[in-house]
Amino acid sequence: MAWEFLNILAVSAFAFSGAIVALNERYDIFGTFILGIATPFAGGIVRNIALDVPVVHVWEQGYLLYVAFITISIVYFFPKSWVMSWDRWNIYLDAIGLSAFALQGASFAIANDFPLGGVIFASILTGVGGGVTRDVLAQRRPMVLHQEIYAVWAMVVGVVTGLGIIDIDNVIQAYILFVAIIMCRVLSYHLGWHLRFRDLYRL
Repeated sequence: MAWEFLNILAVSAFAFSGAIVALNERYDIFGTFILGIATPFAGGIVRNIALDVPVVHVWEQGYLLYVAFITISIVYFFPKSWVMSWDRWNIYLDAIGLSAFALQGASFAIANDFPLGGVIFASILTGVGGGVTRDVLAQRRPMVLHQEIYAVWAMVVGVVTGLGIIDIDNVIQAYILFVAIIMCRVLSYHLGWHLRFRDLYRL
């Protein structure tokens, strides 16, 4: 039940984020739904392909696909003035999706008995894959490659779960990690933390 809630939250957050980006880029209804659906599901598909395990296609996502459709419909059909005012919250939605999907990726790898490297890799791909796909489809530079710390937080999830520091099957520990990663992502955004060493050199 705990994972189902996290999945719903993550899909809703990333679908909302993708739809908001599509509207900002003046996409039509088809483009908005494509971007809104790709954002929550692309990371898992890329992860499975990279790890050479069976791919769960978008149309096989069950109720999560309906969650995405409902979320995108709300974004698209609500008054645009309301929706654009929600854009300021997109960073928080993105942080929720990043954290939840990174946890999902780590859980997937651990359940399939992957070593530490595989857990980290799965966590990163699942966590950032949707955001990268969203940015590429929107013809934006993926934030993971040039903006503030992003993929590092997904990597942290893979490290602490892969090493057994956090028991991914313990609901309380999993939710503590989930909230902690959201806070770290939001904090790094507001404080402008970067991985550009030239900035550190200037200091």
